[in-house]
Amino acid sequence: MITVPVELGPRSYDVVVGAGVRHSLAAVLPRGVRRVLVVGREGSAPDVDPGVDHDVVVLPDGERAKTVDTVGELCRQMARRGLARTDALVAVGGGVVTDVAGFAASVYLRGIAYVNVPTTLLAQVDAAIGGKTGVNLPEGKNLVGTFWQPSAVLCDTETLATLPPREWASGRGEMAKYAFLVPAGAATLPLGAAMLELPLEEQVARCAAIKAAVVSADEREGEGRMVLNYGHTLGHALEAAALAADGGDGLRHGEAVAVGLVFAANLARRLGRIDDERVALHRAVVAGFDLPTRLPPGASAGTLLEYMARDKKARHDLTFVLDGPRGVEPVRGIDPEAVVATLADMGAAP
Repeated sequence: MITVPVELGPRSYDVVVGAGVRHSLAAVLPRGVRRVLVVGREGSAPDVDPGVDHDVVVLPDGERAKTVDTVGELCRQMARRGLARTDALVAVGGGVVTDVAGFAASVYLRGIAYVNVPTTLLAQVDAAIGGKTGVNLPEGKNLVGTFWQPSAVLCDTETLATLPPREWASGRGEMAKYAFLVPAGAATLPLGAAMLELPLEEQVARCAAIKAAVVSADEREGEGRMVLNYGHTLGHALEAAALAADGGDGLRHGEAVAVGLVFAANLARRLGRIDDERVALHRAVVAGFDLPTRLPPGASAGTLLEYMARDKKARHDLTFVLDGPRGVEPVRGIDPEAVVATLADMGAAP
């Protein structure tokens, strides 16, 4: 078992990584909790026991659950069951479950405690940590949400044993991102396939530690925390376009982020921020995780540009997180023509 602290003063908590740690749920609930609502996902019964009176509800599977209506229904479920401000919600599932349940916890009675028990690789290395919650609108991904820190995060690696290959790919897209976000003075994160040679518990804990360090320094997504969105501006646009076209079933988040990392490297080179060797490193890292490096067939530069302009990181201009001489950082005011040209170089239609 590995414990990774997220240092946020009175909102500090631990990310606990290891086989079987979900069974310690009762021990990490805040004092005074008498009733819990456990939120899981459709088709998978949450295997946790909070040790107090509790009920279980499930969300629809996939991105279709990430709506304001779902949050409203969760709040109604808590009200019907009489949850008080001193009670708690427990989210058991992937990033969709932790995002939606965390949002509901943040607004019900103006905020109650919640614990994340992530059961996918993506959620364990990224989505369940850091207190960002949110849901989608037809206009874009994660446009409505809050910052609301969990009381604890229990990353039980036993729950990853039955993940299908595409879900592993989704988590590895975030792992590839972390390869470029190692804080100054920290141990180097092994790149690509080398990372996969480590014990699974250590893979998860290393990524969690990098995210914890970034969040501890910048809780509410100022300039510092924005680096966690590396690869996500195009990634979210690809997801939004897929969601609008076919419900998004054909594209996993980490796969979209992987393509976004390669795109960000190509854009940074076009802007003179990095050289060809650094672009090649991005491609090698992404390929080392067996992830896609090319845009999906039929991608439209115009459509993707429209979605990227709506991204939650934008400040009335095109903002990207890009590599450069000082490392990965936000860059504002990007010329749309440079974006379109980079997408065209990667095979996008007009």
